[in-house]
Amino acid sequence: MPVLHAPHLPHVPQVPRVRRCAGLLLLAAALYAAPAPPAYGAAADDPGWTAEPAAGQAVPRTGDRPSTARPFFTRPFFYMAGTAGTVLEDRLALANTTDQEHTVTLRGADAYNTADGAFAVRPAAGSTGAGAWISFGAGTTVRIPPHTRAVVPFTVTVPPSSPPGDHPAAVVATEAGREVGVRVHLRVGGPALAALTVEDVAVRGRGAAAVVAYTLVNRGNVALAPDLSLRAEGRFGEVPGLGARALPVELLPGQRVELTEPWPGAPVLDQVRVTVTVTAPGGARAEGSASAWFLPWRAAGWTGLGLLALGAAPAALFLVRSRRTRREPPGGERPGETPGRPDPTPAPEHELTGASR
Repeated sequence: MPVLHAPHLPHVPQVPRVRRCAGLLLLAAALYAAPAPPAYGAAADDPGWTAEPAAGQAVPRTGDRPSTARPFFTRPFFYMAGTAGTVLEDRLALANTTDQEHTVTLRGADAYNTADGAFAVRPAAGSTGAGAWISFGAGTTVRIPPHTRAVVPFTVTVPPSSPPGDHPAAVVATEAGREVGVRVHLRVGGPALAALTVEDVAVRGRGAAAVVAYTLVNRGNVALAPDLSLRAEGRFGEVPGLGARALPVELLPGQRVELTEPWPGAPVLDQVRVTVTVTAPGGARAEGSASAWFLPWRAAGWTGLGLLALGAAPAALFLVRSRRTRREPPGGERPGETPGRPDPTPAPEHELTGASR
């Protein structure tokens, strides 16, 4: 499959000198009044070229009779669908926006969710799914002349034993360590199952910093765009939760993500049971719950000191009584004295002298 180069050759029309002068004056005034545009070419992370789907649509090919595709203007991603054993075709557009030639390397890659739900692609040697089904007939290395747009055809060969559902992938273009990926939404025909579970629900933090942590697992074979709602019930009645809202994540099949949800309505003093409910198009619905105690730390500290003081008072009284009991036996007798008999210990000398008188 050849690489098609479409150089951009701008045409400058001829205009009278008076009109050109007036136009230059207006342009200078506009530039003086408007803020300076960002210097895209000077950005450190700008590779100097772009990658995006070319105008058109995936073409399923059966045997030697390809079907026609109806082109349209722009596409943010590649959307491809077919049954197992089908070969799909599409085209990638690479545009060089600089004055230098660029050499770009292309590859297919499996897509997955990171732990926090972001979209990511596997490394070059780590793709075993739909990324390995992508091939470039003209080769994986493309040279793009300055100010030129190159269109690169590629195919996706779906194995005959592929299970139905979504198989997320991406076309990745690389040059000098910089990568630009274009997502490939590939669906293999057959029964579609939308299913998920909510796991490991927990409440963390207190007050305005309280959050509800949970894990979402896609148990089906299609990508899900989930909605979340939060319900809370306490010992003293219902606690404000969260209404249904769309989560900023696309949960891919077989993936699990760990998310947190801010909970500004968390109580100050209560025992609460929190229920997280997640729904998604296609009939997917799941719930997960957890219990948590909410106590104000200052009040809890004073309450603990008060309970400690109340518990320490009887213990102190017991110790005083025990000491008195050891010092004075019952009945008022001194140690070594027999009850009912005089003390055999002789009296001091001055006391005896006083008695003889």
